[in-house]
Order: sequence, then C-alpha cells, then structure tokens
Amino acid sequence: MRPRVLLAFISIAVLIPLLVVAQQPGGRGGGAAQPQGGGGGGGGGNGNVLGRGAPRLVPDNRPFDPKDLSGVWLGNKYGFNDTYEPPLTAEGKKKFDEQKPAYGARVGTPAAADLKVPSGRRRAIPPAQGNDAVGACNPLGLVRMILYDPAPMEMIMTSNRIIQRFEWTWDHREIWLDGRPLPKVEEYLPRWNGYSAGRWEGNTLVVTTVGLDDRQWLDHFGYPISDQARVEERWTRKYHNIMELQMTVTDPRIYTEPWKSDLVTFRLAGATDLSAGTGWASLAEDKCVPLDEVEQYNRNVRNPAGGVPGTANQAR
Repeated sequence: MRPRVLLAFISIAVLIPLLVVAQQPGGRGGGAAQPQGGGGGGGGGNGNVLGRGAPRLVPDNRPFDPKDLSGVWLGNKYGFNDTYEPPLTAEGKKKFDEQKPAYGARVGTPAAADLKVPSGRRRAIPPAQGNDAVGACNPLGLVRMILYDPAPMEMIMTSNRIIQRFEWTWDHREIWLDGRPLPKVEEYLPRWNGYSAGRWEGNTLVVTTVGLDDRQWLDHFGYPISDQARVEERWTRKYHNIMELQMTVTDPRIYTEPWKSDLVTFRLAGATDLSAGTGWASLAEDKCVPLDEVEQYNRNVRNPAGGVPGTANQAR
C-alpha cells in the first residue's frame, strides 16, 4: 500500500462518523465544510473568503471585460436549492426514493424531522449503505460538477466555444458559441455532461444543455434527473473577481414545474489559491481512481464504518 493511501485511511477513519452530516440544511453546522482560503484572486487578507456561510465577497474594483469569463473560479454552493424542492411526478418520486444519499440530516435524528427543510436534505444514511454512483468513481454529471464547491474550475474562452475544466474528477465540458442548434435528444447518445450551446444576452452568457445521462444526480442530495431534462445556466461576471450563476432545470418527466437554483457566487482564484499544498499553481489532477477509491478507501474504511462487512485485511 502506498504511504499516501495509508495516511488517508488514518485521517478519514477519524472523520467517518461525520460523513453523513457533512452538509446540514442551509450549509451550516454539523460538519459542514468551512470557508476555503482567503485572497479574492490572490489579494490575500482582504476578507474575500468564499465558502458556505462566508461573508459576502468584496469587489476588487479592477477593470474587466464582462464578456471574458476566463480564469480559475471557486464557487460557494454544494446543493441545487437550499430551501425549495418542486413537486415530483410519479416517475420522479420513484427515482427519488430509489436514490440513497449520504449527505444532509441523518435519518432518525431530530434534524431529519424538521419539515421546514426540503425532504431531499433529510434522508442521509451511511455512505456504505447508500447508492451514490460517485463512490465508485463514476462521473458527477453536469450540474453536480458545477456545484462541487471545494474544488475550482477553469473557463477557457476561444473564438467559437468555452471549455470548462474541473479539478475534481479532472473532467471537462464544452459550451459551443458558433450558433449551432441543440441536438434532438432522441437522435444522440446521452452524455454525462450533455450537449451545450451558449449565446449572449447583454453581458450574461446563457447556456442551454440537453441530452444528459439520466443516471446522474442533480446534486449530492440525490435529486433525480431524466434524459429529457433541459438545463439553462446564466453566467454573469459582475466584477473582475466575482461571477454569478443561476440555473434552471426543466424536466417534466421528473418535476411538475421548472426548478431554479440558488444564486451561485464564484470568486476568481489566484496563484496563492492554486499552489496551496503543492507549490504548483494550477488545477490539481484530482482524479477519482478506482484503484485508490474503490479498492482501498471503500473496502477498508467506508464499508466497515457503515456496517457493511469489511475486507480490511485484503488491502493491496
């Protein structure tokens, strides 16, 4: 076993009891991730910390082109909507009940009985007893990947498309700006990140995505999506160091009405952010590797901690 894997086992074993409450409703308390770093684009010490529960960002008042979204950005959301979930269709309810997340209020706790909180955030079980496909290194899917706030994403602009690179899972997606129509879903294979085309409405980039693989979850609370879903993203660079995103999911097979996300805020990351831990200022190659995640962590740490018969003595 590699030393870094062994070290990870020791660290994670200490944290295992907190996994199922890693994200309490509203993003506060009970093991929620704390704000990451400072800096607001490498400014350091200016209060521009971005994370769940962090104060509002402060514009750095530097000049910028509102139609240039390039840069590395850190977001502040880990779920689609903190306070509202739309009614489900019969098919949607079936899929919702089948999906067993490990995030939110744990089943059987007082927090899980709080009816003011959406039901999807009150049904967490230990990860080993759930069925989140991400635990076996399957793709996050588009919306969930955008909302993965602990890791940065990069936007690279070319003359006819935008390429988004995501640190976690080392994934990417394309947003085409060449005027092409969206594909007819029934004529194309579904993809984890779908097919995306964008256009400008003033200084807001409007992106529409179709053709999504229906095995993905909308976010880590296990909200379902179908291959008929249509996702609209509205990206607006408000300041040099601040960008905002609003998403709307329209999926009549799953939800009885369009569902709008919370406003997601991104801050521009600088060299200080990107070099943390390694000294190499870039996105990390943060792949989910089955040899590590499934064969090592799941088998030796996650599953025994969740009451699933473990095979710790079979570590490789």
